[in-house]
Amino acid sequence: MSSVPPGSAPGKRRVVLTGFGVVSSIGIGAAEFTESLRAGRSGVSPISVFDVEGFAHGKGCEVTEFAPEQWITRTPVSALGRASRFAVGAARMALEDAGLDQEWLAARHGLISVGTTDGESYELDQLVATELVDGPEQMDPEVVRRTSAIRLSTAIAQELELTDVEAMTIATACSAGNYAIGYGFDAVRNGEAEFALCGGADAMCRKTFTGFYRLGTIAPECCQPFDVNRKGILTGEGAGVLVLESLESALARGARIYAEVLGYGLNCDAYHQVAPNGDSVAECMAIALRDAGVKPEEVDLISAHGTGTKANDITEAGAIRRVFGDSTPRTISLKSMLGHTMGAASALGAIACGLAITHGFIPPTINHTETDPECDIDCVPNRAVEADLRVVQNNGLAFGGNNAIVVLGKYEPERRDDRAGRAA
Repeated sequence: MSSVPPGSAPGKRRVVLTGFGVVSSIGIGAAEFTESLRAGRSGVSPISVFDVEGFAHGKGCEVTEFAPEQWITRTPVSALGRASRFAVGAARMALEDAGLDQEWLAARHGLISVGTTDGESYELDQLVATELVDGPEQMDPEVVRRTSAIRLSTAIAQELELTDVEAMTIATACSAGNYAIGYGFDAVRNGEAEFALCGGADAMCRKTFTGFYRLGTIAPECCQPFDVNRKGILTGEGAGVLVLESLESALARGARIYAEVLGYGLNCDAYHQVAPNGDSVAECMAIALRDAGVKPEEVDLISAHGTGTKANDITEAGAIRRVFGDSTPRTISLKSMLGHTMGAASALGAIACGLAITHGFIPPTINHTETDPECDIDCVPNRAVEADLRVVQNNGLAFGGNNAIVVLGKYEPERRDDRAGRAA
């Protein structure tokens, strides 16, 4: 396996993360999110955004502290669906965090890529409810205009008044955030874009909650990934947006660098509608590590997909052991805190990885009592630990076998292959 990072190839640029925007049930913005990750805060609360009457249990990880008007200033908030509000707000936060202004952005060609599972299904829920009670003629036209999933990305461009950008929404379900990051990484690495705003966004909706409930995968109280007593997922919501730019750009403007994007891997096995395939997950990890120029033993931490379902956790843990063998890195699940934020999950995971690298700690897997022997990993139970992290892997797995894995590294001025060449 090559140890040469892709950035060293002719025409390839090193790509770094310089800004994070976070809308989540455990914090708004990078600073609050960091504090909550370190403290192992739970975002669980009774669901209030839709009616859960008739369900045996109705808890989730709902965003309650987000004030969209604080971040969305050029677009009427009423024109945006709930998920788009999260996406646009997170994009504004990411730019502020990166120290980028309107003039800098407008002078450069850029990319906006946002991943999602449900698009604006929260709005569709409202329209269906109206149709059932009062008929389709009573549907609110303003709500209808908010339903297009492409709005998750185009609304960011409109709010920021950017015209020289490609804006796309990627709908590869629960791995979509990593897909969006990979797309942006390629564009910046290859010089097709000067910057990229990438991530994922989703809002909780009755449709998705009901679907998981009928599958028997909604936990009654909390999410316990890799735990012998786990009972399933909790649905969540939010958005994570990352600023990607070339290393040269970041250095030229004196930007703070959270981490470097080393590479990523994608595959789609179409093995089953909902069940993961361990061989395919392992192969996706191998693809990502090859693209990043990283050996398995160099990975210090894995942020797992870690849903808290029996099938996912056993399959994912087995795939990790297949790739990493006896040197399996610590493997955590943020869904124990955030719930399953669907298309935002791997984007928030990538942000958490960048923050962990920057601040030198590993977030815990909370709600943990006893590790399932079939998982057999160190999930950093319940309490964060201090750690010097140099390479971190962020997993995103989705229905239909849509797997996407991003590898981040601690920024070092010299590439590893440069140092090795001189030493030789």
